[in-house]
Amino acid sequence: MKIKRPIMIVAGGTGGHIYPGLALARELKERSQDVVWLGTKKGLEAELVSEANIEINWISVPRLRGLGYLAWLLSPFRLLISIIQTLVIFYKCNPSVVVGFGGFVSGPGGFVAWLTRRPLLIHEQNAIAGSSNKILAKFASEIFAAFPNSFPDKVESKIIGNPIRKSILNILSPEERFFERLEKKLVINILVLGGSQGSRALNFKIPKILKEVKRDIDLNVWHQVGKDKSSIEDIYKNYEVKAKVENFIFNIADAYKWADIVVCRAGALTISELEIVGIGAILIPLPNSIDNHQYKNAISFCSNGAGLIILENELGLKLSRKKIINLCKNKKELINLANNARKNAKRGATKILADTCIKFANRI
Repeated sequence: MKIKRPIMIVAGGTGGHIYPGLALARELKERSQDVVWLGTKKGLEAELVSEANIEINWISVPRLRGLGYLAWLLSPFRLLISIIQTLVIFYKCNPSVVVGFGGFVSGPGGFVAWLTRRPLLIHEQNAIAGSSNKILAKFASEIFAAFPNSFPDKVESKIIGNPIRKSILNILSPEERFFERLEKKLVINILVLGGSQGSRALNFKIPKILKEVKRDIDLNVWHQVGKDKSSIEDIYKNYEVKAKVENFIFNIADAYKWADIVVCRAGALTISELEIVGIGAILIPLPNSIDNHQYKNAISFCSNGAGLIILENELGLKLSRKKIINLCKNKKELINLANNARKNAKRGATKILADTCIKFANRI
């Protein structure tokens, strides 16, 4: 049964917050429910949500962490403006339920949901809850998390994994994908991802390491750079490494199907996608991630024998290069990593969130 009032999704900033929201939005729309979005024009949602044909409403949100004293002094006034903007949007859209996926925009969105006595659901994607979700946990009707122990012990949360796009959920198992590759000549397909905004460290350090890998095995590279595309293409050409370089891989499902191993950051959504697909990874956590959450994400993934952690400042070390080379040379070990990753996958997050949204909306 269609709910009369829309369900509002609040998420912004990076793909790690936005893609889970999009997965939920598509599930709700497939159930004939109306969905509206609250975001900012500065985040990646400005592009991705509009392309998904979802109505998006804009607010301006002050970012506080990592900024100077002037930003902190002005923050109460900027935050008040954000809350007023959000109140106006709530009056216009009249959402039945609000779902927050973190990021700075979730603060005003979640607070106004509580202020106007609307059900508030929050979902934490990372192994350590972000600032917005930690605060909103006090006001939320239900709390969901991708990883155990994301929130303090006194906060009751349901561990459901991350909502994942159906194109990724439908990828064949590792055994089916790797079966034909085992019989072929040793050619390794390496997918390099620096997150939705790219990574300068990975862009310029990984090609040099792959040049050394190429001395022992034949390889193909698919590299998402975020920016610097022409520069990275030239580097691969100079190293005589076959590489497809793109600013952003929009059809990431095809990339996952193609890859034997992934070299990437340790964003929460990437970790969940690797587990759903069943693919091993060499994880290089972002060193300055808030609360070091990427390192915690990486530990969660690799503790089950699904991958290898290499710190960014260790990429140039001979031992680290040797670990990468030895792993890429062993196709049977790559299959073991893939199977171990898939064993840890949680596949029902999108359905659970959609069911919960509708349950609360029907109570109004």
